Amino acid sequence: MSGPSTSAGAQEDGSLSLSKRPDPRLSINQATIKYANLETALKVTADAGIQAIGLWREPVNEVGLDVAAGMLSDSGLRFTTHCRGGFFTLPEGPERLVALDDNRRAIEETATLAAAGAEGSTATLVLVAGGLPEGSRDLIGARERVRDAIGTLAPFAEQAGVTLAIEPLHPMYASDRAVVSTLGQALDIAADFEPSVVGAAVDTFHIWWDPQVLEQIARAGREGRITTYQVCDWKTPLPADVLLSRHHTGDGVIDFASLTEAVVATGYDRDIEVEIFNADIWAQDPAEVVRRTAEAFGAAVSPHLR
Repeated sequence: MSGPSTSAGAQEDGSLSLSKRPDPRLSINQATIKYANLETALKVTADAGIQAIGLWREPVNEVGLDVAAGMLSDSGLRFTTHCRGGFFTLPEGPERLVALDDNRRAIEETATLAAAGAEGSTATLVLVAGGLPEGSRDLIGARERVRDAIGTLAPFAEQAGVTLAIEPLHPMYASDRAVVSTLGQALDIAADFEPSVVGAAVDTFHIWWDPQVLEQIARAGREGRITTYQVCDWKTPLPADVLLSRHHTGDGVIDFASLTEAVVATGYDRDIEVEIFNADIWAQDPAEVVRRTAEAFGAAVSPHLR
């Protein structure tokens, strides 16, 4: 998938000039255009000359898995990740069993969509660990339950040909979304399993602050566990809803040079997703967001892929 990387640019008729095609390794994570339905998301991505997309379960389930797989196949796009599984921190009981069953369905969805995508698609299910159960302060116990849940699901994922990607989230989300906060923690959990079955998502928004991040990226590469590289930027002040604080690459403070070069140095040569949660960006026309995303990626990330 590697090749010349250039930023996107539109001509007066709205098409992309030949000299400014989107980077061939760019993938649009559907969260970046959250309010676009699946049909629109696939269309604006393909129309922009972008070759890959990461999907979310809710839009897929709105149309049904078989229909979604057909739409993806018709689009000609590669499939890069499915979001999301996880939320494993509940104690033993009916709710935990429901969560595990839902993750099995997510694994099946991932396998189906990967088979429907264009050549080079990857069967990767992104896992968000889950936060502390209500009333609990047992962070260590919650992380162990994440490990146990992945152990339960790993044989099912292996049989389906799906890789589970543990995504560490910034520590500000530890209480309510993800008790796995660093790439090192994600790799420690993944170490119990084969790299083809359990790996880690490297997301710049969540790990840029970590003083050990370059060392841990190198470790992830040695262990063969970088399942996806996702990019967006960090800028302060954060909004009241810190979930919606992601920005286009280059609009904030993240050093994409050092992070991207570290990922590339591991031999990672697959697609790179842009995943943005931002209310102002979501309110814009999806086609314009995709164009702007490609342009920003070309400027901030592409130069470091060579």
